[in-house]
Amino acid sequence: MTILISCPACKSEEEHEILSKGRDLLVKCSACGNVHRIPLPQDPEPIQVKAIVSSGNESRTCSVELLPDDPCDVGDPLVAECGDDAVGVEITSIESGGKRVNSSRAADVETLWTRVIERVVVKISVHDGWRTIPLYLTCDGEEPFVVNEIYTVNRIRFRISHIKLRDGPILRKEGWKAVAFKITRIYAYRV
Repeated sequence: MTILISCPACKSEEEHEILSKGRDLLVKCSACGNVHRIPLPQDPEPIQVKAIVSSGNESRTCSVELLPDDPCDVGDPLVAECGDDAVGVEITSIESGGKRVNSSRAADVETLWTRVIERVVVKISVHDGWRTIPLYLTCDGEEPFVVNEIYTVNRIRFRISHIKLRDGPILRKEGWKAVAFKITRIYAYRV
């Protein structure tokens, strides 16, 4: 393992091989071979980042523990602490510098806007002749749904014709699948 630090012998910043680790690090300069001790680098303290967690029609203020230099990107999965509960969430938007951005360093984030991905509600539109039956299925966020497969919800059997994803695409080919937390709506016909 190596570390990039200033060498007291060569007076330049060079890669150093870590020879041993105790109260200090014993390192060897890869440029001149000088062996010397340096203090152990301090691990940064974690920070609490404000997170708005949405689940269905409800939202609540929670927090996410991150290191200051951790990258935050829209679509990243995280764990939010909401009181005594820990909830799996996905970042849907980031507020940094008074505006919405797609990515930021954790220390620069003002608010993370998230949605719960552990238990989600999947909206299903089942076409039955001239009418459409709306169904709402509460399921695990990682549950897969497959185009052209048959499912039963509230005693209504249906075959999935296509799946609309949150990030835009529509899955239409037989066998294509998506997990529940990525789905905006499932379109199906009654069997």
